[in-house]
Amino acid sequence: MQSDVTSGMENALPQGWEFPKTGARWGARINHGPVLDIIEKIFELIDMRSFSNLWFWIVLAVLWSTVSHWVIGVPWDMVVRARKSVGRQAEDAAQRVADLQDLVRINCNRIVMIAEQAGLFLCAVVFFTLTTLGLLGFVYNNEFSQAVFLLALPLSILGLLSLRTARIIRRDALSDDALYRRLHRHRVATQAIGMLSIFVTAMWGMLQNFANGPFGY
Repeated sequence: MQSDVTSGMENALPQGWEFPKTGARWGARINHGPVLDIIEKIFELIDMRSFSNLWFWIVLAVLWSTVSHWVIGVPWDMVVRARKSVGRQAEDAAQRVADLQDLVRINCNRIVMIAEQAGLFLCAVVFFTLTTLGLLGFVYNNEFSQAVFLLALPLSILGLLSLRTARIIRRDALSDDALYRRLHRHRVATQAIGMLSIFVTAMWGMLQNFANGPFGY
């Protein structure tokens, strides 16, 4: 009798639906097919809940480690070697200083040129992107948008700081010790922004993990 009822209910289901063969509960599920199953497996592997994903924290650490190493497009080890070469009589000492000043000048001119030609457009795109991520993340509670917002906002602030430093170096034609001090200040400010960003992201990520975990509310 029960088998007849079950077969009758299965025949009444829409095409593509089927009853689960095992389990204590009665119900119906959609047979998605191989394509949707593959997409589901990919999202399970990526884990769109970013704050519980190890890869997000690896990206966060590598991002700020890389950003703090490159000062206005100049690797910091190059700055240190050039600063140590000042006043030395070695053959390559003067070349190191000249290479650093040339690379700083090229990058500063490039940053200022981009800001003058496409600054308004870039500003609109950045503000639109940050606003969209902020609304999706903190109003509609999308965790992936929250994670991207916490990465993008500090980088946007760092971009403004880089533009300010580039304009100061270009305006005052800084060189030698004055240039080194300015680059050092920029790197310290970058590290401060990075430390604050990592702290805020870690606190918010732990809060989300507690809230969405087995003991959440």
